Amino acid sequence: MTQAATLWSRLHERDTTLWPDGNVAATRLGWVDSPQQYAKEAADIEAWAASIDCSRVVLLGMGGSSLGPEVLRAAASSDRLVVLDTTDPRTIASVELDDAFVLVSSKSGGTLEVQALLAHAWGRLGGDGSRFAAITDPGTSLAKLAQERGFARVFENDPDIGGRYSVLSYFGLVPAALLGHDVTALCERASSADTEEAVELGLAMGEAAREGRDKVTVRTAPAIAAFGLWVEQLIAESTGKRGTGCVPVPTTDVEEGPDRFDVAVHVGEAADLGAELYRWEVATAIAGHVLGIDPFDEPNVTESKENTAQVLDRLPLPDLSGSGGLADPSGVIEWLRAQVSAGDYVSLQAFLPYDEAGALDSLRRRVRDALGGVPVTAGFGPRFLHSTGQLHKGGPDSLVAVQLVPRRPTARLDVPGKGYDFGTLILAQAIGDYESLRARGRRALQVGVDHLGEVG
Repeated sequence: MTQAATLWSRLHERDTTLWPDGNVAATRLGWVDSPQQYAKEAADIEAWAASIDCSRVVLLGMGGSSLGPEVLRAAASSDRLVVLDTTDPRTIASVELDDAFVLVSSKSGGTLEVQALLAHAWGRLGGDGSRFAAITDPGTSLAKLAQERGFARVFENDPDIGGRYSVLSYFGLVPAALLGHDVTALCERASSADTEEAVELGLAMGEAAREGRDKVTVRTAPAIAAFGLWVEQLIAESTGKRGTGCVPVPTTDVEEGPDRFDVAVHVGEAADLGAELYRWEVATAIAGHVLGIDPFDEPNVTESKENTAQVLDRLPLPDLSGSGGLADPSGVIEWLRAQVSAGDYVSLQAFLPYDEAGALDSLRRRVRDALGGVPVTAGFGPRFLHSTGQLHKGGPDSLVAVQLVPRRPTARLDVPGKGYDFGTLILAQAIGDYESLRARGRRALQVGVDHLGEVG
């Protein structure tokens, strides 16, 4: 039996000794056979989805609960599903809810952002529970709230599936059905994935990281660029810990360098996504085996959450505009040139409205080229706090971070039931994350912008 076949057999049999002692794998391996298990639910999922006649479905979620559905939305070329995974007030206010059905998606049921977004949507829709459904683990506060409020449906997921490995469970398949995907076909393609090839990818990815080629450059076609964001959170949160990890760099360009491990992603028809999603889940778990880490825990994710809570507890927010506060955007590239060395990567962290997505992508390319091809990642906060944020704190000390925050609130929108608005919340999250990075000695610059075109 080949090494790949042996490792797949051990993974398929849920052998937790693949990873170091003390790992949490015993309660995180439900994803291994989720394609087979949830194929049995496909007819029910699709029948329920067909009963929802709203022209728009708004999904409230974070991390794995939102990025998997976003991949499926892009693959369907549909604008029926709107994924709302931010606390930026301008973005939230731009999402039309009047004729929408709301899908609330949270494994824990207690995610701060999801709770705030649910409070907003509940108020906007006049407390009509028939316009809501929930996806969560059994017994969570969200499951109980959904029952109390008369939600149209509560999908209780297998609790042994972690958020970032959950796309082939209710968390991904319910949105898929609402988008018109063939749920049975997605599960069948995932079940027929070449698992030994997936193991070999994980082995190669892990060994490359050990050799210094730890920047996993994931190239996709522009039409499925969202897949890069999904695999970025999967790899980063799974492997970025104990001072090591694979640094995912999603891109639609050819990017080369001595620290790169390049993988091209090709997806044919939409159902083929099932196999590709499963392939990367297997590969990432095996990369954790090679690196000697637990790919299912997230030991550093709570740091920024706790810091955010502390910032909110001591409102009003500190004034960042004074001496020693926000840096001038015109000096960002000059600062980066002074900080970045061989083997480093740059993370552009934008706590800004999603309508800046095109400008953020352009800035990523501009910074990459200005620094001679250095790996550059770019993401929106607070979304990345539930994914790549783990890598930023727990991974290798090769991060150079630029945090981009608005000089002034982008809009005024209250968080119902709280003593603050969404503008205050997102800035508190930015401050909390910046404090966490600095406490860990990471090189980080906090920059105030009105728009990303100012950065130079």
